[in-house]
Amino acid sequence: MAQGVVQVTHTSSSRWRRRTGEYESLAAALEAAAEGDVLSVNPGTYRENLVVEKAITLRAAEGPGSVRIAPSAGVALTVRAAATVQDLSVEGQDTSAAALLVEGASPELTGLRVNTRSAVGIEVRDGARPTVRRCTVDNPAGLGISVLEASGGLFEDCEVVAAGQTGISVRGGASPRLERCRVRNASGAGLALTGEGTVAEAVGCEVYEVKGNGVQVASRAAGHLTDCQVHRTTGDGITLDTDAVLTLSDCDIHDIPENAVDLRSRSVLTLTRTTVRRFGRNGLSVWDPGTRADANQCEIHESQGDYPAVWVSDGAAAVLDSCRVRDVPDALFVLDRGSRADVVDSDISQVRNTAVSVSDGATVQLDDCRIREASTGAWFRDHGSGGTLSACTIDDTATGVIVTKGADPTLERCVVTNPAEAGFYVSAGGRGTFTGCRVTGSRGYGFHIIDGCRSTLTRCRTERCARGGYEFAEPGPVTEDCTGDQSGERRTVPESSPGPARTAERQSAPQSFGLLGGLPVTPTDAAAPAAAPAQAPAADTRPSDEVLAELDALVGLDNVKREVRSLIDLIAVGRRRREAGLKAPSPRRHLVFTGSPGTGKTTVARLYGEILATLGVLERGHLVEVARVDLVGEHIGSTAIRTQEAFERARGGVLFIDEAYALAPEDSGRDFGREAIDTLVKLMEDHRDAVVVIVAGYTAEMEHFLSANPGVASRFSRTITFDDYTPVELLRIVRAQAEEHEYQLSEDTGEALYKYFVAIPKGPAFGNGRTARQTFEAMVERHAGRLARISEPSHKELQLLYPEDLPPLA
Repeated sequence: MAQGVVQVTHTSSSRWRRRTGEYESLAAALEAAAEGDVLSVNPGTYRENLVVEKAITLRAAEGPGSVRIAPSAGVALTVRAAATVQDLSVEGQDTSAAALLVEGASPELTGLRVNTRSAVGIEVRDGARPTVRRCTVDNPAGLGISVLEASGGLFEDCEVVAAGQTGISVRGGASPRLERCRVRNASGAGLALTGEGTVAEAVGCEVYEVKGNGVQVASRAAGHLTDCQVHRTTGDGITLDTDAVLTLSDCDIHDIPENAVDLRSRSVLTLTRTTVRRFGRNGLSVWDPGTRADANQCEIHESQGDYPAVWVSDGAAAVLDSCRVRDVPDALFVLDRGSRADVVDSDISQVRNTAVSVSDGATVQLDDCRIREASTGAWFRDHGSGGTLSACTIDDTATGVIVTKGADPTLERCVVTNPAEAGFYVSAGGRGTFTGCRVTGSRGYGFHIIDGCRSTLTRCRTERCARGGYEFAEPGPVTEDCTGDQSGERRTVPESSPGPARTAERQSAPQSFGLLGGLPVTPTDAAAPAAAPAQAPAADTRPSDEVLAELDALVGLDNVKREVRSLIDLIAVGRRRREAGLKAPSPRRHLVFTGSPGTGKTTVARLYGEILATLGVLERGHLVEVARVDLVGEHIGSTAIRTQEAFERARGGVLFIDEAYALAPEDSGRDFGREAIDTLVKLMEDHRDAVVVIVAGYTAEMEHFLSANPGVASRFSRTITFDDYTPVELLRIVRAQAEEHEYQLSEDTGEALYKYFVAIPKGPAFGNGRTARQTFEAMVERHAGRLARISEPSHKELQLLYPEDLPPLA
């Protein structure tokens, strides 16, 4: 009876109707059915292990959710034929078996809900190639979907809503196609491809909210992702390892706390029209010899961390063609011998530090690229590092191109506009060949080549450079046919070896100091006068009496006030003695502040800077506050850059380094903090009249910091200790806060506050003034909660704070 209908009821009925009729169990119906029959299952829960071995149709008579296949153990549903299974709920309970198993067949599975605690939600093996549509897997105990053993098939509009391990696992030479599928809440990778011969294709899919890597390709597997999204993972967005191959087209990888895309061990990645954004570490990191990434028309932007957007190292290679990298700390870092990056027709902008960094023997090739709004356009850092920049433009940077420590790049037809310091800066044995390059609108020099570096300049030109077009130090570079706009004086640099004449063109200006060329000349310089003249106070500086009054008004700190006033008096009288033609003491103005947190160190540092500005000692007197994270980089060479940049921001003011002892940890190992200290010591000596440095931290820890470098202690004139506030002083701080915000303390609140500050724990985490302010804020919140329950509070009630508004002691 071909094409018959087998009805199944979940009752105790004993009726038996040959093939067309009602059966006591699904197993009996399956046994009676012939190829092509339809089994329509009435609602109910069936505690059976079903095995479908005929090309029949098995469906829920009353639609999705009405039929549950839920045996106590084993595989709930096994399909070994080209059957059609529709709208069933499959519930397995065996953590050693799959809930739904497809073996060696090509069935159609539609609208299934696999809600299980099994080893695998859906497993496809033995060469099976099912078509799976609109199916959902919820398996918090194991894998979501597993395709293995040369199997494949098509998965359309399917969803893994939870998986205790990987969401979708493809291995053993399997080759499925995924269309519009979603994976979320997996405790492993969202999609994992493993093993030689394994190839998966995903179109319009989404992987998100997984506790691992989003997409993971390894061990010679390959994948093709088109129009897919990967986001909100706890691990990397996409990882490739050990000869993996992956292509991404029109994909979006975003909100990744680690690396957005990470490649290692000879893997190959091709990205086309793909966006990488909001990542915590590298947007694209490429490691190891033979590893390669090719990006075309891609965007990498909005870094959330402190790492380079693109990282290429250990002999790897990367190609960026028509790409955009923006809003990142550093854009492209290429390091290690054999590593290479080729960048063509790409835009790099809004870079907080260095756009292109080349170090440790790596090379880059940039053609027709545009770099703008960066601290440094390109930095070739050390011996063996080089490559070519051709027809590139670099706009609005502090320094256009830096070449140091024996690096030897080639720059052809490159244009640097509007740099704050120099267009091209070469020092410390750097070389470089510059042909047809131009610098326009520099606020420093056009070409600034110091330390006798032997660069070669051919047909270069400078225009409108504030300090001069060319500044060379002997023996200097070799130049040929280089020109300027003739705005400065022309000078000939003596030759020290045979060759063409070397000329330099510059404006009359003070001696330059490399990256910080705009800083004032110091008394230690050979051409400097015996005593540096005082500067006129900045136009926006407050009167000294007003600043000193604010200092005196600070609660407590009597010892600090005495120390600061004595130092200010010494500076002020010394200035008057110089004006009278007398010898004057030259006190070192750099200070050490020691004491617990919240004792006013930052506030005093700010006022100290303002006072020095009123005396004409500092140009502006502003405060730049930094900590270890602002000075120490995560990779070689970045620490010196950050320290120099922080020093430059503080030029004319105070550089305040909080918790400075963190730069010299007890077990430093390969820690880069010591590099920050060494850089800082050199800058403090070279530019002693330009910046006042104040280092601050706990007393004992600061003693260790001062001993970390032989030159550190000698750079600071004195140490000022900030004592902890007494309970009475803490009470005064709260009273001042209340008055400022138009609150009042009731008669007994003051006494309660005093007792509170006596009793509060004074451990290392105690914040002194910060604790007082936090206590006041907590009182205001509790006051608001109390009054919110009063329909019409009086004016007095809106102001008065009572003892019950005090927060509980921790």
